[in-house]
Order: sequence, then C-alpha cells, then structure tokens
Amino acid sequence: MTRRGAAARCTLATGRVEETKMAMDAHAAEDLEALRVPLTGYCYRLLGSAADTDDAVQETLIRASSKWDLFDPSRGRVSTWVHRIATNVCLDMLRSARRRELVVDVEAAAGRGPGLGAPLPARAWVEPMPDARLVASRDPGDVVLERESVRLAFIAALQHLAPRQRAVLILRDVLAFTARETAEVLDTTTASVNSALQRARAVLDEHRPDPFDVDDPADPAQRDLLRRYVRAFETHDVAELTAVLRADAVSTMPPFLWRLDGGPAIASLLGVGGECAGARLVPCDVNGARGFGQYRPDDDGLLHPFALVTVEIRGGLIARTVAFLGTAGRFGEFGLPAVLRREDLLLRDR
Repeated sequence: MTRRGAAARCTLATGRVEETKMAMDAHAAEDLEALRVPLTGYCYRLLGSAADTDDAVQETLIRASSKWDLFDPSRGRVSTWVHRIATNVCLDMLRSARRRELVVDVEAAAGRGPGLGAPLPARAWVEPMPDARLVASRDPGDVVLERESVRLAFIAALQHLAPRQRAVLILRDVLAFTARETAEVLDTTTASVNSALQRARAVLDEHRPDPFDVDDPADPAQRDLLRRYVRAFETHDVAELTAVLRADAVSTMPPFLWRLDGGPAIASLLGVGGECAGARLVPCDVNGARGFGQYRPDDDGLLHPFALVTVEIRGGLIARTVAFLGTAGRFGEFGLPAVLRREDLLLRDR
C-alpha cells in the first residue's frame, strides 16, 4: 500500500472513530485517545511498518469505541483491554506477512558492487518512524528506555520472533505488563506466557543487534560529532568524513539490496558529490536516534525532500547510516519542512 493510500484510509478511519466517539461519554473518549501513542509504539514494534501501524491503530480505536459498553473495569485496566484488541488486529495482519529486515542484516547484501540493483518491495524492510509518534513517557529515564526499544536494529531483531512470541516479549519486557495481564491480552494462561517469554528471550539473544551509544541530545560530544558529519557531507570533505566514521562503518539504502562497508569507502563515495551535490541535511528524531531529512536542489531554486537518513553512533564515531529512499512524502511526519529556501539555510547555518 502506498503512503498516500494509507493516509486516505487513515483519514476515513479517523472519521469513523470520531463518529463512534460521539456515542461515548467524554471521559471514555479521552481514555482511548490517551492510548494512541502507546498503541502506535506497540503496533509498530509488532509490525515494523509505518503504514500497517497506522491501519492497526485506527482499527483498534474503532473496535474499542464500538465495544466500549463491553469493557468491565472490575476485570482490569482499560489499557489491558485495548491492547488485547490491538494484538488481535496485528496478529491478523501478520498471518501472511514476511519478516521485515534491515539491509545490513541481509547476508546477500554484503560485497555488492557499486550498482544499486533492483529495489525490493517495501514489505521487505523495517520502516522508520518519528519519535513523537512512538514515545509516550515524560519521565527522562522512561524516555531513554522507550527510545532504545524502538531503535531500528531492535525492531529488526524482533522480527525474528514468531508473532505471538513477539507480542509476549513486548508486553512483558518493554511495556512491563504483568504475566497475568499479558495472558489476558493473548487469551492464554500465565504458564504459557512465561514459557513463550523464555523462548522469545532465547531467540532474541541469538539476533540481538550490536550495541550503539545511547542517543543523548544533551551530550556535547555527540552534538559536535553530528555537526562535523553534516558539514563534511555538505562540503564533500572526504578527510573529515573519514575522521567521523568508524573504520568498520556500514551504509545502506533500502529499498535496494545494497550496502557499503568501511568508513573510507563510504567517505570516498559521499565525497565525490555527484547526485549529492548541493544536498543539505536537516536534523530530526528517527526511531530513538539522530536522523536527518536530506534535501536536494531542483531547477526551481528550492531544495526538496529526498530521503530520511538515520545515523547510529558507537564508541563516539558514526557506525551506521541508513538512507531510506522513497520517503520524501513522509517528511512532515518528522517535523521537517516541505521545502528549503536559501534564507532557511542562512538561518540554519548561523
């Protein structure tokens, strides 16, 4: 499904939610709306797809609104009841779905030549999401934990789990549901939950991603590193790019099955300019880490959205960059402007 098609469905579904809410009392409607961000984070961890997450959350809210009179507060929290609905929606969507991956995790991608090859369908890859739609907590400690649990590498690792195991692990280890609540969500027993959790942890340990530095916007060293990266990218400074990249850095560009290994090789490619000539990077938050919207100049004298880029740091240097091609239409979700003008760049560079 295209993002435009998903947006249209989302708009129609939102209308259905609002119509149903009119029949509910204001307090109940507020309770449901307060769960939108937590539900988005939950469904995204299960599905790994932005468009599918939108559909799942809207369908969950529609079902919860229409069945509100069936909710019995004496039996548990409204959050548990709504997550049960969301889980059923997501499991239905996952029955015929293939596992989503990151290009860096695809063995066949290693050693590819300079050509990009043919793009794979969007359903093959984990898709990026803005922090604002995933992180619900206001407590600084909880925010750190939530951001770590939506990092792209972690979402990709979750895809190795069977759907119900994935749900158990997210509910227990990420959302801190009790075994009893998790059993209620999945309509099973606490013994089954504990068994599934043990198996899920074992599988996740086999596919646990390499550790990256915790993203800290207040860390002056990280801020300086990212400023150097942006400046080097925009000026095609090969020496500086090499200095900010790890020697074992990896760069990928989904939906293409392509990767480039090694900081010097990545720096040399970016330093050539070519299609990146005149490109600019504007910072944003993507999946609990630093990201950028890459803009490229056009004949109208403006810079237009090109691709969302994520950057991962390890050991104080950049270890991985992912350029999500085909995401120009999603810049608004990440708080990025529709176009960049010369005066915007002058303000940014002050």
